[in-house]
Amino acid sequence: MRAAVYDTSGEQRGVLRIVDLPDPEPGPGEVRVRVHVSGVNPTDWKARNAATERPWRQQVPNQDGAGVVDAVGPGVGDERLGERVWVYHAAAGRPTGTAAQLVCLPQEQAVALPEAVSFDHGAGLGIPAITAHRCLFADGSVAGRIVLVTGGAGAVGHAAVQLAQWGGAHVIATVSSAEKGRLAADAGAQTVLNYRADDFPAQLRAAAPDGLHRVVEVAPATNLASYHDCLAPHAVVAAYARDREEASVPIFPLMRGNVLLRFVLVYGLTQTMLDLAVADITEALRAKALQPLPVHRYPLEDIAAAHDAVRGGAVGKVLIDLP
Repeated sequence: MRAAVYDTSGEQRGVLRIVDLPDPEPGPGEVRVRVHVSGVNPTDWKARNAATERPWRQQVPNQDGAGVVDAVGPGVGDERLGERVWVYHAAAGRPTGTAAQLVCLPQEQAVALPEAVSFDHGAGLGIPAITAHRCLFADGSVAGRIVLVTGGAGAVGHAAVQLAQWGGAHVIATVSSAEKGRLAADAGAQTVLNYRADDFPAQLRAAAPDGLHRVVEVAPATNLASYHDCLAPHAVVAAYARDREEASVPIFPLMRGNVLLRFVLVYGLTQTMLDLAVADITEALRAKALQPLPVHRYPLEDIAAAHDAVRGGAVGKVLIDLP
């Protein structure tokens, strides 16, 4: 099979190249997926530069993708053969990600894709949608709540806006441009604010006069100061990314409101948490409550450019087509 790989140690560490690898065979409890589309996330290019040592010399990158189950391992029913699926965590603790024509992984990480949902859309779910779900629903229902999504046009933010709206919340999204504002509004945000506006704090207070109940936060060190006085009692701020290694937190204002600061790293979720997210994402897909971002396509041979596009902040979803 054709695949992209990079070395995990040595002088060429992290440098992507295209190679031919033996076709993998699924082990017990696994399925093999013929990948049609691989999704690129920030975690994929970051992993190439990570300092963590791995027990294998080569890594096939990319966690997310979509395709068709073409083989099953022992313990997996033949009814899964031919099933259209989206996959998540393909390269988590494994040397084989989705930037390959074939990938084997535990069957629960290959999720049935509703017939009306495209492979492009499926390849963009994984990390963004599961992260958004955990940020929103780890503390219960959002029905009737006011939810702030910072970075509402990013992959996680875009999913969070839609899942929050699907869950019955009133959604406020922040963006940095008119283009991103249109994406957030089209996703269902009832209020879209440009956080670069001089009067942004006043606009936010006017949009949420009774306070914010949940915040899905992309840059906690930078953003918390702009809205901490808008948080309702018992609000939850769930941060899924870091803009700096350290942040200053206004302790007493948050303590006075019994505010919870939650940090979400998708790789640390339990299988129960993942299963809950997958179930809700599937239900939202069937309800047509989740729509994809605009896409930027690359062939497998241009995977380095695809990773660079994500690293450069491409607006929309970066996808890689497998031959």
